[in-house]
Amino acid sequence: ILPGAECSHPDGRSLNGSMDLGVRAWGDRLDGGTVLLIGTYLMDGEISNRLLDALPPLLSLTTDVWECQLTPLLMEEIVRDEPGQEVVLDRMLDLLVIAALRAWFSRPEAAAPAWYAALADPVVGRVLRLMQDDPAHPWTVAALAAKAGVSRAALARRFTERVGEPVMTYLTGWRLALAADRLREGSATLDAIARQVGYGSAFALSSAFKRGYGVSPQEFRLRAGRP
Repeated sequence: ILPGAECSHPDGRSLNGSMDLGVRAWGDRLDGGTVLLIGTYLMDGEISNRLLDALPPLLSLTTDVWECQLTPLLMEEIVRDEPGQEVVLDRMLDLLVIAALRAWFSRPEAAAPAWYAALADPVVGRVLRLMQDDPAHPWTVAALAAKAGVSRAALARRFTERVGEPVMTYLTGWRLALAADRLREGSATLDAIARQVGYGSAFALSSAFKRGYGVSPQEFRLRAGRP
């Protein structure tokens, strides 16, 4: 089952028409003993890769370890064909994925990444959200510490312990990842992107980007297929 409501054989032959069973449904028969709900995300970005890199190739949560109340609602909605249904399905899929990730990362074998676990910390979690929500702000360790209600030294020590890298190193990585995604996704100028992610000029962003990614922003954009 492919994006755009397309159904195909593994070798690429289209099965649209021959296996259609109704609204967004395909298969051999309507009374089949097994039903699969399939959702896909089309994503290719540095921010999303931070999450994907923390996940196994196949993640399985069976009902004996996780019973999701969203699944029956999704099953009901997916076979409807009413105004606004696509928006409803998109939001429900988002909620289902978030719930599944929470359930997975709560399990010992998941080995949740440090940044994810640190979000639960009352100090470090607040600082992470401040940087993520407003990367363009001229953050300093002192300013972030004041927002979190701790001393600069306490924040520096606690952040490194929980996340595995210093505050400003994390902020730089986050800003550059955002810049990379903006370069990949659109045609905004380097000056505009620099302002959006907290750099004072295109030159400053370009220098930091080349140190972080090994290529200039222009080269990165060209490799991503953007003019």
